[in-house]
Amino acid sequence: MLPEYHSLDRETPLFRTPFGKFAFRVVSLPFFSFLFCVLWSVVFYFDRATATHCHVYNFLPSISAAIGSYQPQRFIWQVAICAHAVPRFMVAYMYLRYYRSCVRKRWHFLVNSATMLNVVENGALLGLSLFTSVDSYEIHKFCFITFIATSELYMLVSYIMNINLRRGDSLTKLEDKSIRFKGYLCLINIVSFSLAGYFFLRHNSYCEPGVYSLFALFEYIVVLTNMGFHMTAYWDFHGRWISFSWTTGLYFSQN
Repeated sequence: MLPEYHSLDRETPLFRTPFGKFAFRVVSLPFFSFLFCVLWSVVFYFDRATATHCHVYNFLPSISAAIGSYQPQRFIWQVAICAHAVPRFMVAYMYLRYYRSCVRKRWHFLVNSATMLNVVENGALLGLSLFTSVDSYEIHKFCFITFIATSELYMLVSYIMNINLRRGDSLTKLEDKSIRFKGYLCLINIVSFSLAGYFFLRHNSYCEPGVYSLFALFEYIVVLTNMGFHMTAYWDFHGRWISFSWTTGLYFSQN
């Protein structure tokens, strides 16, 4: 379904689209650009993208090598992240309103904290994508650490709020499904991050063939489960529409 466009009547929505379509388009930007960058690096830059200081064989490039070291991968990734940043901030605002409506009021400080983590995570992703390790290592390093820390905390806080702090209202089937998938994706993300750290340290200590690629593989899983976690918004906001009019600006509504 395409977005609906209307006349310039100030009272009529100028733009209106279902949230599900909106969410798919937003997440597809980093998802497909990520797949492109990895595949392009493997096909056309294999030797350089998989090289390490140890000079041992590896079969996968790290994310930093795949998206930040070569063209056109670097350009495509940066365009995708910049294009999806503003919609991500919009979704953070939707979650702020959503959790304030369903989480018990005495826990609203956690709602505010989760929103802040979500916003900072998005800003850090933007920063580490624009400032690569090749050109601006210290800025890239700071943004990367910030992104990892805030994304992990955001997933944990969101899941805890959903399973423990919601009001007594019954969940819809889609909300229940969303919470279950949040739990699975959060667990896989944390385990994968731990394994990526283990293989990174092992690679630096022993320089074994293929170990750096195992680090890269679990890096990929961390990124993909992060995208999947944010995609659960598809179920949380099922049936809602995103609209824009001259009088009210951007707003969200039911069917």
